[in-house]
Amino acid sequence: MYKIIKRFLDILFSLFLLPFVLIVVLVSAIFIKREDHGPVFYLAKRIGKDGKIFNMMKLRSMYVNSPDIRLSDGSTYNSEDDKRVTKFGRFARKTSIDELPQIFNVLKGDMSFIGPRPDTDRYIYHYRDYPEDKIILSVKPGITGYNQAINRNNSNAEIKLKNDKYYVEHFSLKTDFRILLLTIKMVLTQKNVYRKGE
Repeated sequence: MYKIIKRFLDILFSLFLLPFVLIVVLVSAIFIKREDHGPVFYLAKRIGKDGKIFNMMKLRSMYVNSPDIRLSDGSTYNSEDDKRVTKFGRFARKTSIDELPQIFNVLKGDMSFIGPRPDTDRYIYHYRDYPEDKIILSVKPGITGYNQAINRNNSNAEIKLKNDKYYVEHFSLKTDFRILLLTIKMVLTQKNVYRKGE
C-alpha cells in the first residue's frame, strides 16, 4: 500500500510542479546557451531500482567536455572553486535548480521524490562485491533522500551508504514527509553545498 500511495503522490506532485519546472528550465536554458552554447541538459548514467541503469536528467552546470574528477572513495568531486563549473552552474548548484529536470524521471517511473540518491553506473561493481548493500536497490532512487536531508553533499560514500540503508529499513510516508521538509530547509539555508575537507 505504501508503494502505491507513494507512486500516486509522485505523479500528482510532479504534474502540479511541472509548469514551474518548465519555466525554470526555459529561463535556465537562456543562461546556459549564452555562457558556452552547449547543451541545456546533462544526462548522467545512474543505477536505479533492481540495478537498472537509466539516464538521470540535470541542467548542465559544467563546461562541455569537462574531465570527470573523483575523490578517493569514488564519489564525485565538488568544490566552491571548481574551474569546471560555469557561472550559471554555481548558482544552480547552490539553489539545487539543476536537479529539477529529474521530475521527468519521476513521471517516467525511474525515480521517486524521496529515496536514496542514485549512484553513478560505475559503482555497480560494488553491489556485486557487497551483496548485503543491494538492499538500497530494492526501492526507486530519489531526487532527495535521508542522507541529502541531513548532509546534502557533505558526506563520503560510506556515510551515504549507511544512511541510504537506514532509510530503506525504516521508510514510511511520515519519514518521507520529514525528509522533504528537512531538504527544503537545507536548500533554503544553502548549507553543505560542497563537501568539506576535500
